[in-house]
Amino acid sequence: MAVRHPIVNNSKRQARDRTSESLRSRRTRSLTIAVYLALTAITVAVFGQAARHQFVNFDDDLYVYDSPVIKAGLTINGILLAFTSPHARNWHPLTTISHMLDCQLWGLEAGGHHVTNLFLHTIAVLLLFTVLRQMTGALWKSALVAALFAVHPLHVESVAWVSERKDVLSAVFFFLMLSAYARYARAPSTGRYLLVGALFAAGLMSKAMLVTAPMILLLLDYWPVRRTARHKTKFKAPTPVVSGQSSAVSSLILEKLSLLALSTGACVVTFVVQQRAVGAIPPLPLSWRVENAVVSYLIYIWQTLWPRRLAAFYPHPNDTLALWQVILATGLLLAITVIAVVFRTKRPYLFTGWLWYVLMLVPVIGLVQVGEQGHADRYTYLPHVGLFLIVVWGVADVIQARRFSWRVAAVTVPLVIFALAATAFIQTSYWRDGETLWTHALAVTSDNDFAHNNLGYLCIDSGQLDKAISHFEAAAMIRRGKTNKHYNVGSAFVEMNLADALARKGESDEAMVHYQQAINLEPNYGDAYYNRGNLLLAKGKIDDAIADWEKTLQLQPNDADAHTCLGNALFRKGSLNEAIAHYETALALAPEDPRSRNNLAWILATSSDGKIRDAGKAVEFAQQAVAISGGKEPQFLRTLAAAYAESGRFPESIAAAQQAAMIANMQGKPRLANNVEKDLLLYRASIPLRANSFGD
Repeated sequence: MAVRHPIVNNSKRQARDRTSESLRSRRTRSLTIAVYLALTAITVAVFGQAARHQFVNFDDDLYVYDSPVIKAGLTINGILLAFTSPHARNWHPLTTISHMLDCQLWGLEAGGHHVTNLFLHTIAVLLLFTVLRQMTGALWKSALVAALFAVHPLHVESVAWVSERKDVLSAVFFFLMLSAYARYARAPSTGRYLLVGALFAAGLMSKAMLVTAPMILLLLDYWPVRRTARHKTKFKAPTPVVSGQSSAVSSLILEKLSLLALSTGACVVTFVVQQRAVGAIPPLPLSWRVENAVVSYLIYIWQTLWPRRLAAFYPHPNDTLALWQVILATGLLLAITVIAVVFRTKRPYLFTGWLWYVLMLVPVIGLVQVGEQGHADRYTYLPHVGLFLIVVWGVADVIQARRFSWRVAAVTVPLVIFALAATAFIQTSYWRDGETLWTHALAVTSDNDFAHNNLGYLCIDSGQLDKAISHFEAAAMIRRGKTNKHYNVGSAFVEMNLADALARKGESDEAMVHYQQAINLEPNYGDAYYNRGNLLLAKGKIDDAIADWEKTLQLQPNDADAHTCLGNALFRKGSLNEAIAHYETALALAPEDPRSRNNLAWILATSSDGKIRDAGKAVEFAQQAVAISGGKEPQFLRTLAAAYAESGRFPESIAAAQQAAMIANMQGKPRLANNVEKDLLLYRASIPLRANSFGD
């Protein structure tokens, strides 16, 4: 009996231990689920309003609503093009495919596209929490970092802007990669390493900014994975690669070489695509870029701590930064870096967090200038995680050293999260439409020609020509102070927009002045020649218009609109064969454009030259033009009526002409309606139409 008592006691103890462990495990699971729900709730509370937002005139046209391939939805041809062609001056095939899928699901209903961004951001938030807890075992600290990531106002741009799909999608793949890497570090295997590589490649195909991710993995090897140190840890150090002679650090670096190769490839592809993009601009002077980059690091830190007066676009400071600002910023960056290195043993999160922030910003800090912005909120999306690690783990260390601070933290932390969420909610509301977005940008920035130009566009669309001209003039005035050649393309663009607005208002002479200024700034600006050609034709200067369109095609040989316009001018001059050749080229270049089909059908149906007329082709092209336009364009129906008459199908000709006249009257086009009525007199007499012009 005496021998059995210890066994019974051990059995009871083991049973109690199992029960206690089961209770702890259940409690941990409950807490984890509660954190997931809380993170989801605050994310949706801030960004859910975006489901009611519109597209904005800030690249959304390039990415979605003016891109025929994207609007077509998810197609085999579209998927192939995503991998083989740039999209919006970038190569990010998975992002491109995600926009196609959105159009497949939602069409051009902007709310659906915003919901996808919100969904991906929410997944990224939950993955960040999961990854940090997986690596550190710290539930509450990981939850706080994820909460800051979820609702920080600087992240509004990445979530509330449809065109920044690449941010939230790449974040999902990035955090999945980190999770896969944690599993690989715990039990290395070829399969797990390949999974890390595959997820990294997917991230690069969503946004090339992830090129520094292999270096982030090295930082995580130092902390919290601790594969570089002799600590008791669940993660395993790499096996030395050369007979035990290589250090753990060198083995870790060699382990990342294949990932670095992917990064190099992504850098090359991105650079080539952006340099070949239409409208690519020469870089700013290197000194300006370096100065701005150094200061931007501190601007982002300040905006992290005090996220006020945020805008969709911040003009580049050019050479206006004072020397003391650059020196002070450089000194502070170096000082923080030295502190991070010195305290890397006692405060490893400081080392990893700071270098995470610095390295992830390198591709977008402005050393390689893309666009005209000085800095951008969206660039902080993933780099911010490094700063959040420092803040959360640092505050936890302070609290642990002064135990009474727990009560203060229990009150302060929720207040900080609430304040950030409230600020982000307000910032998100500015993205509800383009007018609100750019009006706010003008309110919180100065000399913002970009915002003025985009507001001018919106005023044009709403028919407010005077306001549009005012905004374009303000933009042009600001840009005249930017004399570096880097700005010539953009300045020419603004001058052309101003000229277009003046032309629409009927101030043709003033418009001609600004077209010429645009061409002086950028002599190879095909669109300026094209638009000036339209104005010259309206003024009856056909030969001058032809010269401008020929110049356009010299610069942009695949410009279907220029071929169509040149065909129109040649038709008016009586050069029918040349006009037909340009219409046929336009038709091949833009199969979905009905104008070239209509104009070609008109000549083939109504020409006085029997050698040119072709009734069969005229009917075919006219029917296609009407179908593409949805039967709502009376001029196209008039052409169809003429084609039917040429082929002897007069009952159909009369029906089409009557429909054309009715729609013309409904659309307030009495002159066109009168011309169609005259056509009807011929068709009722079984006489086909002969015309030397399109008429009205």
